[in-house]
Amino acid sequence: MSGPTHSLFTRRDFLKLVGASLAACFLPADVRSASAQPFAQLEEHPRLGRVIANNTKVYEAPSYKSKVLTKYFADHVLPITDVTVGDEEPLYNRVWYKMNGEGYVHSGGIHPVDVRRNEPLSKIPPEGLLGEVSVPYTDSTWSPLRPESVVYRLYYGTTYWITGVTWDNDGTPWYSVYDEKWKITYYAKAAHFHLFEPDELRPISPQVPPEAKRIEILLEEQAVIAYEFNRPVFISRAATGARFSDGDFRTQPGRYLMNRKRPSRHMADGDFAAPASYDLPGVPWVSYLTDSGISFHGTYWHNDFGKPRSHGCINLPTPSARWIYLWTNPNVPWSERLYQADPGTIVDVIQR
Repeated sequence: MSGPTHSLFTRRDFLKLVGASLAACFLPADVRSASAQPFAQLEEHPRLGRVIANNTKVYEAPSYKSKVLTKYFADHVLPITDVTVGDEEPLYNRVWYKMNGEGYVHSGGIHPVDVRRNEPLSKIPPEGLLGEVSVPYTDSTWSPLRPESVVYRLYYGTTYWITGVTWDNDGTPWYSVYDEKWKITYYAKAAHFHLFEPDELRPISPQVPPEAKRIEILLEEQAVIAYEFNRPVFISRAATGARFSDGDFRTQPGRYLMNRKRPSRHMADGDFAAPASYDLPGVPWVSYLTDSGISFHGTYWHNDFGKPRSHGCINLPTPSARWIYLWTNPNVPWSERLYQADPGTIVDVIQR
């Protein structure tokens, strides 16, 4: 197998990929392959957006130079009525969303979400089932009989191990959720979770030999490219490790072997050599590069890809993280919560 071919794409090519929701729309024709079926989930324009942070500014035009019309508060959910490219600031991500027809918000501060309610199961098998939050957010509680006792707010696209079902006094079903990080169980409304069937998590391109798959992470471009037989088949914006005032967490160049994965992880102090500055339940589609926990994974706490901003990991839009999880080796058996096996997929982190 030949070495990295990152010169195939220029920085200008990547500037076209100005947002996760538009990434697949700009893919060159020769980047689509027999693996293209999963691209459908990336090509859908977002229907709803959840405001990520308090005091998010709404502008008259898609530009930070335009008039501020109002501010939104965190977890406000609104229709995304238009997607457009703004001016040159910020250059790494020029996608703006028009929210509810009222004004424009930079896409980095809006989490694309949807509302998909589900028919709850009346019984969960002993080994549990993997579930995904399918509404903008749902509050988990210590008991269905005490809905005010909130433990965590669980966000769209996050994943959890569902271990049982119970009912409140009104007959509403709630799933029990096991948190492997803190070894606790809490509860959330069952209708707010999609439970995965085995067919939904089948490997992508299983016919391609493991040695013919590899990934490049381009640090300058903040992009991830997947190759089959040295031909690019997938591309995504990313946000890699950054330097902060309290430490240097930049993703280090080099060659890595991805041979350990988990479909869900509660990431908090203790996962990485980083300050206790985050507590993130349900991080989805985790594919590890190192024993210390550096990994690809889905991201719900920002939508601002194209610049370093993590504590070493490779933040990806959740659909992209799922694609990487299903395409890379090893293939994780159904119902496995943590799986390690060889051969794994080679990942080259490149700093030009």
